Amino acid sequence: MSARAVPASPAHVAAADRTAYIVSRGYDWAFFLLPPLLAFAAGALIAGTPFAEARFRLHGEKVTWATLCIGTLIHGHLAAVLLRSHGNADIFRQYRLRFLVAPVAVFAAMMLSMWAVAVVSVLVVFWDVYHSALQTFGLGRIYDTRAGNAPALGRRLDLWLNLLLYAGPVLAGATMLLHFQSFDAFEDVDAAFFTAVPALMTSGHRYITWAVVAGGTLFLLYYALAYRAMYRRGYRVSFPKVWLFASTGLCSIYTWGFNPWGQAFFIMNLFHAVQYLALVWWSEGGRLRRRLRLDALRSGKLLAAAAFLGGVLAYGVWAELAPADDRALWSLTQTVALMHFWYDGFIWSVTRKQV
Repeated sequence: MSARAVPASPAHVAAADRTAYIVSRGYDWAFFLLPPLLAFAAGALIAGTPFAEARFRLHGEKVTWATLCIGTLIHGHLAAVLLRSHGNADIFRQYRLRFLVAPVAVFAAMMLSMWAVAVVSVLVVFWDVYHSALQTFGLGRIYDTRAGNAPALGRRLDLWLNLLLYAGPVLAGATMLLHFQSFDAFEDVDAAFFTAVPALMTSGHRYITWAVVAGGTLFLLYYALAYRAMYRRGYRVSFPKVWLFASTGLCSIYTWGFNPWGQAFFIMNLFHAVQYLALVWWSEGGRLRRRLRLDALRSGKLLAAAAFLGGVLAYGVWAELAPADDRALWSLTQTVALMHFWYDGFIWSVTRKQV
């Protein structure tokens, strides 16, 4: 038998998986790579069903089971960043000031100024789009590194690709107005310039769409040619990265761009939250298990995971059911959202430098 025909041993296969994937083949496909398509399928399955359409009153608000579930998951994953910031002693010691003072300052600003409330209302919506794009970008960069490529190789190309795949369909597609309606919050401070933004975007939407389509097409062509040139110079293609970018991009374009079945926010937030919770558990699960002193137990990992998910989902339920007209509760949930976007961005950078 020739050397080429010798089958790979299980140890070699496992080593290859660890090299190609972030955690493992099974974990990555379950929680990072397949969620965009699974969320898309879930959105299609619930469309038109009582789960998505039947409204009932809960704490004075009309909700559906779909909005209640996705709202709980959204708020819950936002709070999960606290495990990485306040729950990680190494990180917390370095940035104690921003972890303790910044949230209090943001909350106080919203309690004292309606301008702060209006600004935060808009900032949360659009920072969320940027943050979601960077999450996919970050996963892709890890896959590229796992494949043996230099960390900076193609980094800027991937960043702009993910911003295009997320923000492009938002600006050019069917959900554009739903995002820009957040500017209506400026009515409370009589800021006519900002409240006119949704109408301006609507009137110029056709031209924005054509600009995004034309510019996006040219960039995708440039992206492909640039990577082909890098491949000829030795760049190693990562299949998980290609799958992640392609599946997420197609999901974003079709979902944000056309809003099939009216489930765009459900679909996009579902897979983003699942990916994020899996990322946090991968990076912080062992530390949580040690802090809860569950290492010695056979079911310690399961108990720690239950505590993690139980905690973030309990907050998610509370935040989703908090009265929207209660300024203090609303300001608290928005503070958590802003800290999630901010903390998560620089914590990944700090962790990368530490590694």
